[in-house]
Amino acid sequence: MSTTPTLDRERVRQLFNLRGSYHAEVGGGYEDDPYPAWHRLREQAPVHPGVVHELTGYPGPAVFMGLPFPDRPHFSVFGYAACADAYRDPETFASSPRPVDLNDGTLSASNSMISMGGARHRRHRALVQPSFVPAKARWWITNWIEEAVHDLIDGFAAEGRAELNVDFCAAIPILTITGSFGVPVDRALALRAALREPEEFVRILRPIVAARRESPQDDLISVLVEAELTDEEGATQRLSDAEIHSFAMLLLTAGSGTTWKQMGITLSALLQRPDVLEAVRADRGLLGPAIEESLRWTPTDPMFSRFVTRDVDFHGVRLPAGSVLHLCVGAANRDPARWERPDEYDITRRVRPSFAFGGGAHVCLGMHVARAEMRVGIGALLDRLPNLRLDPHAEPPRFIGMYERGATEIPVVFG
Repeated sequence: MSTTPTLDRERVRQLFNLRGSYHAEVGGGYEDDPYPAWHRLREQAPVHPGVVHELTGYPGPAVFMGLPFPDRPHFSVFGYAACADAYRDPETFASSPRPVDLNDGTLSASNSMISMGGARHRRHRALVQPSFVPAKARWWITNWIEEAVHDLIDGFAAEGRAELNVDFCAAIPILTITGSFGVPVDRALALRAALREPEEFVRILRPIVAARRESPQDDLISVLVEAELTDEEGATQRLSDAEIHSFAMLLLTAGSGTTWKQMGITLSALLQRPDVLEAVRADRGLLGPAIEESLRWTPTDPMFSRFVTRDVDFHGVRLPAGSVLHLCVGAANRDPARWERPDEYDITRRVRPSFAFGGGAHVCLGMHVARAEMRVGIGALLDRLPNLRLDPHAEPPRFIGMYERGATEIPVVFG
Protein backbone atom coordinates (compact mmCIF):
# COMPACT_ATOMS: atom_id res chain seq x y z
CA MET A 1 0.00 0.00 0.00
CA SER A 2 1.20 3.49 -0.83
CA THR A 3 2.56 5.62 2.01
CA THR A 4 2.12 8.89 0.13
CA PRO A 5 -0.18 11.55 1.64
CA THR A 6 -3.84 11.27 0.68
CA LEU A 7 -6.19 13.96 -0.48
CA ASP A 8 -8.41 15.67 2.06
CA ARG A 9 -11.75 14.13 1.07
CA GLU A 10 -13.80 16.96 2.53
CA ARG A 11 -11.76 19.52 0.62
CA VAL A 12 -12.32 17.56 -2.58
CA ARG A 13 -16.05 17.64 -1.88
CA GLN A 14 -15.95 21.41 -1.38
CA LEU A 15 -14.16 21.92 -4.68
CA PHE A 16 -16.11 19.41 -6.72
CA ASN A 17 -19.58 19.09 -5.30
CA LEU A 18 -21.33 18.97 -8.64
CA ARG A 19 -24.17 21.33 -7.84
CA GLY A 20 -21.90 23.78 -6.05
CA SER A 21 -19.09 23.72 -8.58
CA TYR A 22 -21.37 24.50 -11.52
CA HIS A 23 -21.72 28.24 -11.75
CA ALA A 24 -24.74 30.08 -13.08
CA GLU A 25 -22.79 31.42 -16.05
CA VAL A 26 -22.30 27.92 -17.45
CA GLY A 27 -25.89 26.81 -16.89
CA GLY A 28 -25.39 25.08 -13.57
CA GLY A 29 -29.07 25.43 -12.76
CA TYR A 30 -30.22 23.47 -15.79
CA GLU A 31 -31.58 20.06 -14.76
CA ASP A 32 -33.67 19.05 -17.80
CA ASP A 33 -32.75 16.84 -20.74
CA PRO A 34 -31.68 19.18 -23.58
CA TYR A 35 -31.64 16.52 -26.28
CA PRO A 36 -35.33 16.63 -27.28
CA ALA A 37 -35.01 20.37 -27.95
CA TRP A 38 -31.74 19.84 -29.81
CA HIS A 39 -33.37 17.15 -31.95
CA ARG A 40 -36.19 19.51 -32.91
CA LEU A 41 -33.77 22.28 -33.75
CA ARG A 42 -31.58 20.00 -35.88
CA GLU A 43 -34.64 18.68 -37.74
CA GLN A 44 -35.70 22.24 -38.54
CA ALA A 45 -32.29 23.37 -39.82
CA PRO A 46 -28.60 22.65 -39.18
CA VAL A 47 -27.90 26.31 -38.26
CA HIS A 48 -30.09 28.75 -36.32
CA PRO A 49 -29.76 32.41 -35.33
CA GLY A 50 -29.30 32.66 -31.56
CA VAL A 51 -27.33 30.96 -28.79
CA VAL A 52 -27.66 27.34 -27.72
CA HIS A 53 -29.09 27.81 -24.23
CA GLU A 54 -31.78 30.27 -25.32
CA LEU A 55 -32.75 28.13 -28.30
CA THR A 56 -32.99 25.19 -25.89
CA GLY A 57 -35.44 27.15 -23.73
CA TYR A 58 -33.09 27.98 -20.86
CA PRO A 59 -32.56 31.70 -20.12
CA GLY A 60 -29.58 31.18 -17.82
CA PRO A 61 -25.90 31.61 -18.68
CA ALA A 62 -24.32 35.02 -19.21
CA VAL A 63 -20.65 34.13 -19.61
CA PHE A 64 -19.14 31.09 -21.28
CA MET A 65 -17.09 30.13 -24.31
CA GLY A 66 -18.05 32.63 -27.01
CA LEU A 67 -20.44 34.44 -24.65
CA PRO A 68 -21.78 36.96 -23.99
CA PHE A 69 -20.37 39.35 -26.69
CA PRO A 70 -23.72 41.22 -26.86
CA ASP A 71 -22.49 43.42 -29.70
CA ARG A 72 -21.98 40.42 -32.03
CA PRO A 73 -24.59 38.39 -33.93
CA HIS A 74 -24.83 34.80 -32.65
CA PHE A 75 -25.64 31.57 -34.48
CA SER A 76 -25.77 27.95 -33.35
CA VAL A 77 -25.05 24.70 -35.19
CA PHE A 78 -26.91 21.46 -34.38
CA GLY A 79 -26.00 19.13 -37.27
CA TYR A 80 -22.94 16.90 -37.56
CA ALA A 81 -22.03 17.90 -41.12
CA ALA A 82 -22.17 21.62 -40.31
CA CYS A 83 -19.97 21.16 -37.22
CA ALA A 84 -17.49 19.19 -39.32
CA ASP A 85 -17.35 21.95 -41.94
CA ALA A 86 -16.70 24.60 -39.28
CA TYR A 87 -13.88 22.58 -37.72
CA ARG A 88 -12.30 22.05 -41.15
CA ASP A 89 -12.09 25.80 -41.82
CA PRO A 90 -10.18 27.42 -38.92
CA GLU A 91 -9.34 30.49 -41.01
CA THR A 92 -13.02 31.38 -41.32
CA PHE A 93 -14.03 30.04 -37.90
CA ALA A 94 -11.34 31.21 -35.50
CA SER A 95 -10.95 30.13 -31.89
CA SER A 96 -10.47 33.66 -30.54
CA PRO A 97 -11.68 37.14 -31.47
CA ARG A 98 -8.30 38.70 -30.69
CA PRO A 99 -4.58 37.87 -30.72
CA VAL A 100 -3.12 36.04 -27.73
CA ASP A 101 -0.09 37.34 -25.82
CA LEU A 102 1.17 34.88 -23.19
CA ASN A 103 3.62 37.43 -21.80
CA ASP A 104 1.21 40.33 -21.23
CA GLY A 105 0.69 39.50 -17.57
CA THR A 106 -2.79 38.05 -18.07
CA LEU A 107 -2.88 34.48 -16.84
CA SER A 108 -6.07 32.64 -17.76
CA ALA A 109 -7.13 29.53 -19.66
CA SER A 110 -8.62 31.73 -22.40
CA ASN A 111 -5.37 33.67 -22.86
CA SER A 112 -3.46 30.53 -23.80
CA MET A 113 -2.63 28.16 -26.61
CA ILE A 114 -6.31 27.19 -26.87
CA SER A 115 -7.08 30.65 -28.30
CA MET A 116 -4.22 30.75 -30.80
CA GLY A 117 -4.64 30.10 -34.50
CA GLY A 118 -2.67 29.14 -37.55
CA ALA A 119 1.08 28.57 -37.52
CA ARG A 120 1.49 30.04 -34.05
CA HIS A 121 -0.91 27.54 -32.58
CA ARG A 122 0.80 24.68 -34.41
CA ARG A 123 4.22 25.70 -33.09
CA HIS A 124 3.05 25.92 -29.48
CA ARG A 125 1.03 22.72 -29.64
CA ALA A 126 3.98 20.85 -31.15
CA LEU A 127 5.98 21.56 -27.97
CA VAL A 128 3.77 19.32 -25.83
CA GLN A 129 2.00 17.13 -28.37
CA PRO A 130 4.58 14.30 -28.08
CA SER A 131 3.71 13.94 -24.38
CA PHE A 132 0.02 13.40 -25.18
CA VAL A 133 0.05 10.96 -28.11
CA PRO A 134 -1.49 7.48 -27.63
CA ALA A 135 1.93 5.82 -27.40
CA LYS A 136 2.71 8.02 -24.39
CA ALA A 137 -0.32 6.82 -22.41
CA ARG A 138 1.79 4.24 -20.55
CA TRP A 139 4.04 7.09 -19.29
CA TRP A 140 1.02 8.75 -17.70
CA ILE A 141 -0.44 5.50 -16.39
CA THR A 142 2.76 4.24 -14.79
CA ASN A 143 3.94 7.54 -13.34
CA TRP A 144 0.69 9.00 -12.05
CA ILE A 145 -2.67 7.45 -12.99
CA GLU A 146 -2.37 3.97 -11.46
CA GLU A 147 -1.06 5.23 -8.14
CA ALA A 148 -3.77 7.88 -7.89
CA VAL A 149 -6.54 5.41 -8.72
CA HIS A 150 -5.47 2.78 -6.21
CA ASP A 151 -4.74 5.28 -3.43
CA LEU A 152 -8.27 6.62 -3.81
CA ILE A 153 -9.85 3.17 -3.76
CA ASP A 154 -7.77 2.33 -0.67
CA GLY A 155 -9.52 5.23 1.06
CA PHE A 156 -13.01 3.71 0.82
CA ALA A 157 -12.61 0.01 -0.09
CA ALA A 158 -13.15 -1.14 3.51
CA GLU A 159 -16.32 0.94 3.94
CA GLY A 160 -18.53 -1.09 1.62
CA ARG A 161 -19.95 2.04 0.05
CA ALA A 162 -18.72 5.20 -1.67
CA GLU A 163 -19.79 8.30 -3.57
CA LEU A 164 -17.80 7.83 -6.76
CA ASN A 165 -18.37 11.10 -8.60
CA VAL A 166 -16.52 13.38 -6.20
CA ASP A 167 -14.53 10.99 -4.01
CA PHE A 168 -13.12 9.12 -7.01
CA CYS A 169 -13.77 10.59 -10.46
CA ALA A 170 -13.01 14.21 -9.52
CA ALA A 171 -9.76 13.39 -7.76
CA ILE A 172 -8.08 11.25 -10.43
CA PRO A 173 -7.43 14.01 -13.00
CA ILE A 174 -6.21 16.40 -10.28
CA LEU A 175 -3.66 13.92 -9.00
CA THR A 176 -2.62 13.00 -12.53
CA ILE A 177 -1.98 16.49 -13.87
CA THR A 178 -0.55 17.99 -10.67
CA GLY A 179 1.64 14.92 -10.32
CA SER A 180 2.97 15.54 -13.83
CA PHE A 181 3.81 19.10 -12.68
CA GLY A 182 5.82 17.75 -9.75
CA VAL A 183 3.29 19.11 -7.23
CA PRO A 184 3.03 16.85 -4.15
CA VAL A 185 -0.32 15.35 -3.19
CA ASP A 186 -0.73 17.62 -0.18
CA ARG A 187 -0.47 20.69 -2.45
CA ALA A 188 -2.59 19.36 -5.33
CA LEU A 189 -5.88 20.81 -4.11
CA ALA A 190 -4.28 24.15 -3.32
CA LEU A 191 -3.07 24.41 -6.93
CA ARG A 192 -6.50 23.42 -8.26
CA ALA A 193 -8.20 25.99 -6.04
CA ALA A 194 -5.75 28.64 -7.26
CA LEU A 195 -7.08 28.45 -10.82
CA ARG A 196 -9.26 31.43 -9.91
CA GLU A 197 -6.34 33.21 -8.24
CA PRO A 198 -3.56 33.56 -10.84
CA GLU A 199 -1.08 35.11 -8.41
CA GLU A 200 -1.42 32.14 -6.04
CA PHE A 201 -1.19 29.71 -8.96
CA VAL A 202 2.11 31.26 -10.02
CA ARG A 203 3.38 31.35 -6.44
CA ILE A 204 2.94 27.58 -6.13
CA LEU A 205 4.31 26.78 -9.58
CA ARG A 206 7.24 29.21 -9.83
CA PRO A 207 9.68 27.29 -7.56
CA ILE A 208 8.95 24.06 -9.42
CA VAL A 209 9.71 25.69 -12.77
CA ALA A 210 12.94 27.13 -11.34
CA ALA A 211 13.95 23.73 -9.97
CA ARG A 212 13.33 22.04 -13.32
CA ARG A 213 15.42 24.64 -15.11
CA GLU A 214 18.27 23.66 -12.79
CA SER A 215 17.63 19.92 -12.91
CA PRO A 216 15.04 18.52 -15.34
CA GLN A 217 13.14 15.39 -14.35
CA ASP A 218 10.78 12.95 -16.03
CA ASP A 219 7.69 15.16 -15.80
CA LEU A 220 5.66 17.62 -17.82
CA ILE A 221 7.17 20.83 -16.41
CA SER A 222 10.58 19.55 -17.48
CA VAL A 223 9.20 18.98 -20.99
CA LEU A 224 8.07 22.61 -21.09
CA VAL A 225 11.31 23.92 -19.59
CA GLU A 226 13.41 22.12 -22.21
CA ALA A 227 11.10 22.87 -25.15
CA GLU A 228 12.38 25.18 -27.88
CA LEU A 229 9.92 27.38 -29.70
CA THR A 230 10.77 28.26 -33.31
CA ASP A 231 9.56 31.64 -34.56
CA GLU A 232 8.58 32.61 -38.10
CA GLU A 233 12.20 33.46 -38.95
CA GLY A 234 13.44 30.08 -37.82
CA ALA A 235 15.10 31.31 -34.62
CA THR A 236 14.60 29.17 -31.50
CA GLN A 237 14.15 30.13 -27.88
CA ARG A 238 13.08 28.52 -24.64
CA LEU A 239 9.67 29.27 -23.17
CA SER A 240 9.43 32.09 -20.65
CA ASP A 241 8.09 31.42 -17.16
CA ALA A 242 4.86 33.19 -18.17
CA GLU A 243 4.43 30.88 -21.15
CA ILE A 244 5.01 27.80 -18.96
CA HIS A 245 2.51 29.08 -16.40
CA SER A 246 -0.01 29.57 -19.22
CA PHE A 247 0.48 26.02 -20.45
CA ALA A 248 0.13 24.67 -16.91
CA MET A 249 -3.06 26.62 -16.20
CA LEU A 250 -4.64 25.46 -19.45
CA LEU A 251 -3.72 21.82 -18.84
CA LEU A 252 -4.95 21.84 -15.24
CA THR A 253 -8.18 23.67 -16.12
CA ALA A 254 -8.96 21.31 -18.98
CA GLY A 255 -7.74 18.14 -17.28
CA SER A 256 -9.42 18.58 -13.91
CA GLY A 257 -12.62 20.16 -15.16
CA THR A 258 -13.81 17.71 -17.79
CA THR A 259 -12.41 14.19 -17.39
CA TRP A 260 -13.98 13.71 -13.97
CA LYS A 261 -17.42 14.59 -15.28
CA GLN A 262 -17.04 12.32 -18.31
CA MET A 263 -15.89 9.46 -16.09
CA GLY A 264 -18.96 10.05 -13.92
CA ILE A 265 -21.20 10.00 -17.00
CA THR A 266 -19.64 6.70 -18.11
CA LEU A 267 -19.95 5.11 -14.68
CA SER A 268 -23.56 6.26 -14.35
CA ALA A 269 -24.44 4.82 -17.75
CA LEU A 270 -22.92 1.46 -16.81
CA LEU A 271 -24.30 1.28 -13.27
CA GLN A 272 -27.81 2.08 -14.52
CA ARG A 273 -27.50 -0.84 -16.96
CA PRO A 274 -26.36 -3.78 -14.78
CA ASP A 275 -26.32 -6.18 -17.72
CA VAL A 276 -23.96 -3.91 -19.61
CA LEU A 277 -21.79 -3.44 -16.51
CA GLU A 278 -21.52 -7.22 -16.08
CA ALA A 279 -20.61 -7.62 -19.75
CA VAL A 280 -17.77 -5.11 -19.30
CA ARG A 281 -16.67 -6.81 -16.08
CA ALA A 282 -16.49 -10.15 -17.91
CA ASP A 283 -14.81 -8.79 -21.03
CA ARG A 284 -12.57 -5.79 -20.46
CA GLY A 285 -12.25 -5.41 -24.20
CA LEU A 286 -15.69 -3.79 -23.97
CA LEU A 287 -14.50 -1.04 -21.64
CA GLY A 288 -12.97 1.01 -24.47
CA PRO A 289 -16.19 0.94 -26.53
CA ALA A 290 -18.20 1.78 -23.38
CA ILE A 291 -16.08 4.90 -22.87
CA GLU A 292 -16.27 5.92 -26.53
CA GLU A 293 -20.04 5.49 -26.51
CA SER A 294 -20.40 7.69 -23.43
CA LEU A 295 -18.30 10.36 -25.14
CA ARG A 296 -20.64 10.31 -28.12
CA TRP A 297 -23.87 9.86 -26.19
CA THR A 298 -23.38 12.55 -23.51
CA PRO A 299 -20.22 14.65 -23.86
CA THR A 300 -19.52 16.70 -20.77
CA ASP A 301 -18.78 19.79 -22.88
CA PRO A 302 -21.66 19.91 -25.39
CA MET A 303 -20.72 23.24 -26.99
CA PHE A 304 -17.65 24.97 -28.40
CA SER A 305 -17.61 28.39 -30.05
CA ARG A 306 -15.85 29.97 -33.00
CA PHE A 307 -15.55 33.56 -34.24
CA VAL A 308 -16.44 34.24 -37.88
CA THR A 309 -13.66 36.14 -39.66
CA ARG A 310 -15.41 36.88 -42.98
CA ASP A 311 -18.88 37.05 -44.48
CA VAL A 312 -19.85 33.50 -45.45
CA ASP A 313 -22.86 31.50 -46.56
CA PHE A 314 -22.94 28.51 -44.25
CA HIS A 315 -25.50 25.70 -44.55
CA GLY A 316 -28.21 28.05 -45.76
CA VAL A 317 -27.48 30.91 -43.37
CA ARG A 318 -25.55 34.12 -44.05
CA LEU A 319 -22.94 34.60 -41.30
CA PRO A 320 -21.49 38.11 -41.17
CA ALA A 321 -17.88 38.73 -40.25
CA GLY A 322 -17.58 39.33 -36.52
CA SER A 323 -20.39 36.98 -35.56
CA VAL A 324 -20.06 34.04 -33.17
CA LEU A 325 -20.84 30.48 -34.24
CA HIS A 326 -21.67 28.05 -31.43
CA LEU A 327 -21.10 24.40 -32.28
CA CYS A 328 -23.52 22.23 -30.32
CA VAL A 329 -21.47 19.06 -30.51
CA GLY A 330 -23.84 17.35 -28.09
CA ALA A 331 -26.57 17.58 -30.74
CA ALA A 332 -24.13 16.72 -33.54
CA ASN A 333 -23.09 13.58 -31.68
CA ARG A 334 -26.68 12.33 -31.82
CA ASP A 335 -27.32 13.19 -35.45
CA PRO A 336 -29.38 10.32 -36.94
CA ALA A 337 -27.76 11.01 -40.30
CA ARG A 338 -24.57 9.56 -38.79
CA TRP A 339 -25.75 7.15 -36.06
CA GLU A 340 -28.71 4.80 -35.93
CA ARG A 341 -30.76 4.99 -32.72
CA PRO A 342 -28.56 7.91 -31.59
CA ASP A 343 -30.31 8.39 -28.23
CA GLU A 344 -29.46 4.87 -27.10
CA TYR A 345 -26.34 4.10 -25.07
CA ASP A 346 -25.12 1.06 -27.00
CA ILE A 347 -21.56 -0.14 -26.41
CA THR A 348 -21.83 -2.66 -29.25
CA ARG A 349 -22.37 -0.06 -31.97
CA ARG A 350 -19.58 0.46 -34.48
CA VAL A 351 -17.33 3.21 -33.16
CA ARG A 352 -17.26 6.27 -35.39
CA PRO A 353 -15.41 9.49 -34.53
CA SER A 354 -17.55 12.03 -32.69
CA PHE A 355 -16.94 15.60 -31.55
CA ALA A 356 -16.74 14.82 -27.83
CA PHE A 357 -13.19 16.22 -27.77
CA GLY A 358 -13.89 18.95 -30.30
CA GLY A 359 -12.33 18.74 -33.74
CA GLY A 360 -9.87 20.21 -36.18
CA ALA A 361 -6.59 21.78 -35.16
CA HIS A 362 -7.85 22.41 -31.64
CA VAL A 363 -9.01 18.86 -30.93
CA CYS A 364 -8.42 18.18 -27.23
CA LEU A 365 -4.69 17.82 -26.53
CA GLY A 366 -5.26 15.57 -23.52
CA MET A 367 -7.90 13.24 -24.98
CA HIS A 368 -5.68 10.15 -24.83
CA VAL A 369 -4.75 10.88 -21.22
CA ALA A 370 -8.44 11.34 -20.41
CA ARG A 371 -9.25 7.99 -22.00
CA ALA A 372 -6.44 6.36 -20.03
CA GLU A 373 -7.71 7.84 -16.76
CA MET A 374 -11.21 6.55 -17.42
CA ARG A 375 -10.02 3.15 -18.56
CA VAL A 376 -7.68 2.60 -15.61
CA GLY A 377 -10.09 4.10 -13.09
CA ILE A 378 -13.20 2.14 -14.10
CA GLY A 379 -11.17 -1.02 -14.61
CA ALA A 380 -9.74 -0.78 -11.10
CA LEU A 381 -13.20 -0.31 -9.59
CA LEU A 382 -14.38 -3.49 -11.30
CA ASP A 383 -11.25 -5.35 -10.20
CA ARG A 384 -11.31 -4.31 -6.57
CA LEU A 385 -14.97 -3.79 -5.64
CA PRO A 386 -16.94 -7.04 -6.02
CA ASN A 387 -20.63 -6.72 -6.85
CA LEU A 388 -20.31 -2.98 -7.45
CA ARG A 389 -23.79 -1.51 -7.86
CA LEU A 390 -25.82 1.63 -7.25
CA ASP A 391 -26.98 2.11 -3.68
CA PRO A 392 -30.66 1.06 -3.81
CA HIS A 393 -31.49 3.35 -0.88
CA ALA A 394 -30.06 6.53 -2.44
CA GLU A 395 -31.19 8.81 -5.23
CA PRO A 396 -29.77 7.50 -8.53
CA PRO A 397 -27.49 9.78 -10.53
CA ARG A 398 -28.96 12.22 -13.02
CA PHE A 399 -27.27 14.37 -15.64
CA ILE A 400 -27.47 18.14 -15.11
CA GLY A 401 -25.90 21.32 -16.47
CA MET A 402 -26.14 23.17 -19.78
CA TYR A 403 -22.60 23.88 -21.05
CA GLU A 404 -20.86 21.59 -18.57
CA ARG A 405 -22.90 18.43 -18.15
CA GLY A 406 -22.25 15.73 -15.62
CA ALA A 407 -23.77 13.33 -13.16
CA THR A 408 -25.07 14.20 -9.75
CA GLU A 409 -23.80 12.07 -6.88
CA ILE A 410 -23.01 8.42 -7.75
CA PRO A 411 -23.69 6.48 -4.51
CA VAL A 412 -22.61 2.84 -4.72
CA VAL A 413 -22.34 -0.21 -2.50
CA PHE A 414 -20.17 -3.27 -2.99
CA GLY A 415 -18.96 -6.42 -1.34
